[in-house]
Amino acid sequence: MLDAREEAARRRTLRMLEWLADPFDRDADPCHVTGSAIVVDPTGRVLLHRHVRLGRWLQPGGHVERGEDVHEAARRETLEETGVESVHPSGGPLLLHVDVHEGPLGHVHLDVRWLLEVPGGTGTRPRTDAAWFEPVAARALADRSLDDALRALTLRAPRPSTERAEREDRA
Repeated sequence: MLDAREEAARRRTLRMLEWLADPFDRDADPCHVTGSAIVVDPTGRVLLHRHVRLGRWLQPGGHVERGEDVHEAARRETLEETGVESVHPSGGPLLLHVDVHEGPLGHVHLDVRWLLEVPGGTGTRPRTDAAWFEPVAARALADRSLDDALRALTLRAPRPSTERAEREDRA
């Protein structure tokens, strides 16, 4: 169930993908695709990091490297920005949300957001500039763009596969 803002972002992203010569190269055009992640642990907590330049709590994410898939950029950026290893759900990469927003230096980011999970329980400790948040607390810190992605998490995403496996083991 897309809201009007995300629907507009998806339409704009699709139009730009047709128009841009190299939509994944941040140096080819000020408008380009970025990959980010909504990372959850088995208890449903969300991983955020405090962005160095912006000073805000955001989902991990960033530019796509040459030859890299967008969903893998989200995993790499999660590790680089938080120190936390994450995986795509067991069924494969799950597109969670799309947003278009201004980035630094006059860039426009066509941000494609993926659901990522943390395997192996809740013992994963992020770096000091990142933290786990209960969804309500994460939404309280979020700007409109992140809040929309967190809402999408509750509306569209299946529960993390690690939690699903634990439930099945108990059955």
